[in-house]
Amino acid sequence: MRPVYITKTASFLPNEPVPNSEIETFLGMIGGKPSKAQHLILRNNQIKTRYYALDKEQNITHTAYDMAIRAIEKLYGDGIGADTVELVAAGTTSQEMIMPSHAVQIHGEMGGNKNIEVVSFAGSCCSGVHALKYGYLSVASGEKKNAVALASERLSAWMKSSYFKEEYESLSKLIDDPIIAFEKDFLRFMLSDGAGAVLLKDEPNKEGLSLKIEWIELTSYANTLPTCMYAGAEYDSEGNLLGWTRFREEEWTSKSLFSIKQNTKLLGNNIIKYGGKFLLEVAGKRNLKTEDIDWFLPHLSSMYFRSKIFQELESIGFLIPEEKWFLNLPHVGNVAAASAFLMLDELFLSGKLKKGEKILIMVPESARFSYAFVYLTVC
Repeated sequence: MRPVYITKTASFLPNEPVPNSEIETFLGMIGGKPSKAQHLILRNNQIKTRYYALDKEQNITHTAYDMAIRAIEKLYGDGIGADTVELVAAGTTSQEMIMPSHAVQIHGEMGGNKNIEVVSFAGSCCSGVHALKYGYLSVASGEKKNAVALASERLSAWMKSSYFKEEYESLSKLIDDPIIAFEKDFLRFMLSDGAGAVLLKDEPNKEGLSLKIEWIELTSYANTLPTCMYAGAEYDSEGNLLGWTRFREEEWTSKSLFSIKQNTKLLGNNIIKYGGKFLLEVAGKRNLKTEDIDWFLPHLSSMYFRSKIFQELESIGFLIPEEKWFLNLPHVGNVAAASAFLMLDELFLSGKLKKGEKILIMVPESARFSYAFVYLTVC
């Protein structure tokens, strides 16, 4: 296995940052009324600004693959371009269409005259790390000399008020003051759009810093825990999660079937606990100690979980001091699979890194409880 280095990082965030006061200006108000839950949600998540690939008339300004390409283009130079990239591995929660896949759409819009290998990972937050690991293994094995790994999200597409119109109207026929279920409204005030990418090569930069990938570990607890976050599906009366093809076409809109939903109780009871469990497994396998970590980049859906993670780390005897934590959630928002790339890019370009330092990235995924850890050395 050859050593693999991240030699460049990049990100793209669409349009101007959107403050809390303008969220429903962009996404719209369901039933023409402000959300009753938004103030509680925003107080807990502590997100101050986020980005939408929308204008105030809810017109789309960028697709998920547009944003990916904008990020990829920032990696070009020093012999890397659309005709010299050997692999594009892309992850997303919010691909633009069921088919073709996210990565081939990106490749189709990249330009250049070279046919290359592309691979797509769909799912939730860990899909970006899946793409990173595929790129890492491709370069490490000698199959490729370079690769681009990325994640991009246009989550605003799932959150516009117009998609809840029929469900709201159906509910209004039954009750005087209907509200959309909290599990659907909750995520409208959490999620953001954007893209992040990294360039992987089999040798470090001759000048400036690079990040050597030491290891990437992923696991799933789907065999242990039920589904927590889902879209294009709904539970039946017996508690079975059914996909969208199991419903009549009129139910796709009357049930807001394609909205993103999250069981917040299941999330709170398990997401931190199982993340700590996997961290201990990884630490044992990799002989990782807290003193071997200079920077800790945890992907958080909400700042509410920051203290919870700190408490869990303390309880399992793997406390990472808060001064080592690096977060950008309050000003970037939760960009799902792209969040880890966006944190890494901001840190890499910050001027704070020093050679020899170690970075641990943590990505939890609540969909059915998957986790990823990435360990890097600054060189």
